[in-house]
Amino acid sequence: MKLKGLSRQIALSMAAMAFGVTLLVVLTAYAFYYLTFTYWPAHYEQSGWIPTAPEWVWLISTTLVGLALSVAVGVNLARRILVPLNSVADSIRRVSQGDLGARAIAGDRSLHEAALLADDFNALADQLQRVTEEQAFWNAAIAHELRTPVTVLRGRLQGLAEGVFAPEESQFRSLLTQVEGLTRLIEDLRVISLAESGHLDLEVQESDLAADVEAVVAFFGDSLQAAGQHPILDLDSRRMRCDPVRMRQALLALLENARRHAVPGAIRIQTRVADGVCHLSVADDGPGIPADFARHVFEAFRRADDARPSGGSGLGLAVVAAIAHAHGGQALCNPTASGGTRFEVRWPDDLAPAR
Repeated sequence: MKLKGLSRQIALSMAAMAFGVTLLVVLTAYAFYYLTFTYWPAHYEQSGWIPTAPEWVWLISTTLVGLALSVAVGVNLARRILVPLNSVADSIRRVSQGDLGARAIAGDRSLHEAALLADDFNALADQLQRVTEEQAFWNAAIAHELRTPVTVLRGRLQGLAEGVFAPEESQFRSLLTQVEGLTRLIEDLRVISLAESGHLDLEVQESDLAADVEAVVAFFGDSLQAAGQHPILDLDSRRMRCDPVRMRQALLALLENARRHAVPGAIRIQTRVADGVCHLSVADDGPGIPADFARHVFEAFRRADDARPSGGSGLGLAVVAAIAHAHGGQALCNPTASGGTRFEVRWPDDLAPAR
């Protein structure tokens, strides 16, 4: 069996040590007996098989030199092995104490297993640091999104309790609007969390997606009209396999995104089936998304221009991506020929129902 990495290094070192000791014994034996037979032949014949004093000196000297050689080889090998292992152990202690920036030193990369251990630890530390930073970002972002509606609710309710505001229908509708915003935010967070943990359950069935799209557009039509936008439908009448409730949720998020960010004009909604893949897309007339931001557009709490008062939570497109991935598909963002943006959800048409 061919040895590799650390095993090969140990085997080669031990073989080299054994060969060196054997060579030392053989060479010194030849030298010793050559000198003995040349200069003290009578003394050697009289001593018989009992080692003489010179032989004892030779044996002891050879043994000591062999031991020294073995110790030197062993210490060198141990040092090369222990450098990455000690570095990993020290880095583990530092990480356990809260220093997530600690990284191990691979050292001699000819010891593949030891270097691989250090590399694997560094990859794990990178992932832990990234998750921790993302968790801190999520906590801050969620707190920021919750602060505004909660502050408004608290102020309005306190004003009603103290008689500052009259208990009129408009006040209660305003409070209801804030509560609905909180409900949407909580639902979006729930969908994203379930999708990331792999527990977003789907009710896959043969669906008339075209009818569902028409219903969502009819429900959202007034909001689009208020933003100066008008929907243009291009729908495939064929039935598609999907979770219709989740697809309606994704379409609603895409329309809400277009209402908030797109310029007045046409909003083109299309469904189709091609080559065994289902497509649902929403395209607008602008202003488009910067190319360097397009790859981040489906990440939660990401906005192309945070200073722009869009009013959204930054979760809508992340929900779209989560629903697409739960269907075994993907969410895409591409520029259009007119300078706008086309958001598309793709998923396989042969999607099996969840068990």
